[in-house]
Amino acid sequence: MQAEPKVKYLQLPYQFDELLLGEELDKVLNSGWIPHFNTEGYDGDWQAIPLYAPGGDPNNIYAISIEGQLPEPTPLVKMCPYIQSILQNFKCPLISVRVLRLRPGSYIKPHRDHKLGYEDGCFRIHVPIKTNPQVEFMLGGDLLRMQAGECWYTNVNCVHSVVNKGTTDRVHLVFDGQRNAWSDELFFKLAPEQDFSVPSEPQYDAATIVQIISELEKINSEATRTIIQELQMQLAQLKSQAQ
Repeated sequence: MQAEPKVKYLQLPYQFDELLLGEELDKVLNSGWIPHFNTEGYDGDWQAIPLYAPGGDPNNIYAISIEGQLPEPTPLVKMCPYIQSILQNFKCPLISVRVLRLRPGSYIKPHRDHKLGYEDGCFRIHVPIKTNPQVEFMLGGDLLRMQAGECWYTNVNCVHSVVNKGTTDRVHLVFDGQRNAWSDELFFKLAPEQDFSVPSEPQYDAATIVQIISELEKINSEATRTIIQELQMQLAQLKSQAQ
């Protein structure tokens, strides 16, 4: 079972202009939405627009960069001066930049991202452009209420999910930065440096893992099923080592 980081999220000391963000969404970005590729990970409509991508490809919504190469701006971001000014606040390499839309009634199922926390050398930022009070973003068991124009670090190594129970779209500017001296100065003002160390993995014997799985199966939720899968993998590794 993956250990939980000490710092699950932080509200960063930035407040961006909700009206200017909305204007760029309406004039430039509110078209050309691409369905998210992870179709098994959500119900409803979850869509993306890439603003930085490998080679500046406007159709590549994967938040994965080519090794040794940083993504380049797509034509759309060049038409969004205010979003460009937001990104310029971050004095670090940008690994990916996208706008993500979750339509009313849609649900991103509980999941973890792979090594995408500050302790891994990178960090994910959310800037809500459009939202509503019925959006529920769960991260590591906590409900985050992110308001338009705010700026949040989210450690997506934690189990997280989003549901839009409202009647309007939820649209976020989402980007990943590469940790450097500038970001260290920013983050360590908000939380102790030692809290960003890589958490040690809890060690269980096979009998304990079987017992934990049995208890989690009684809960039968999306989040517990994710944890059960991780425990089953750990159990299989222990059995393999014992052979």
